Amino acid sequence: MTRNLTECTQANPEAQDMAAYCTGVIVASGTARRMNGIDKIMANLAGKPVLLWTLQAFEANTSIQEIVVVTRQDLIESVKMLCRENNLYKVKKIVPGGNTRTDSVLEGLRSVSQDTKFVAIQDGARPLVTDDIITTTIQKAIKTGAAAPAIAVKDTIKVARNQVIVQTPDRQQLFAVQTPQVFELSLIREALREALQRKIPLTDDCSAVEALGKEVYLVTGSERNMKITTPMDLILAERLLEGDAIT
Repeated sequence: MTRNLTECTQANPEAQDMAAYCTGVIVASGTARRMNGIDKIMANLAGKPVLLWTLQAFEANTSIQEIVVVTRQDLIESVKMLCRENNLYKVKKIVPGGNTRTDSVLEGLRSVSQDTKFVAIQDGARPLVTDDIITTTIQKAIKTGAAAPAIAVKDTIKVARNQVIVQTPDRQQLFAVQTPQVFELSLIREALREALQRKIPLTDDCSAVEALGKEVYLVTGSERNMKITTPMDLILAERLLEGDAIT
């Protein structure tokens, strides 16, 4: 597939655009159990809801042709209004999520347009994602079929059983994987459906592709590309944005 895409790119630039048509699937349907009652998706971050920061990053990225938002049923109208008020023209559909993250991602995949060849699956609560990370990950996925940003783990990680350390993995081989995780559409659809059928527990979408025996390639992420999971994360993200304003 990569060879054919390269040949097509050299012959016809317009064909390249269609072959690489990428839809952003923004997953914003979690319950935020660790946020002490704060709805992290709509929480205020430097004057804007967390989700809006994420959506605007994808709206501005030239490698993203359209956006599908997957959110909770009770937030659909609020998200629709958010998109209208902020001229988010790439947002084509806003759909309710499922019972699990995997169910929610599959709902998003069912809603992408027929032109979609690649999907960039993004946590809605990862508001500081940069244009460069989005673009670089998409470009890598176009070449390889599957890619994700990641950063090297700095702490020593221990594997424990019953509160007793049983293993210390080599830190040089450990990476914290972020989003967007970008895949060829047919690949991620097959991987997630297979994972559901086999009842494979997933913490991210890369895991489903790995379970098929397929390779996922990493690109350089950023410590700033953090996920809002706790109230402390929200405070840290605010400080990072304040630093941007000062500089």
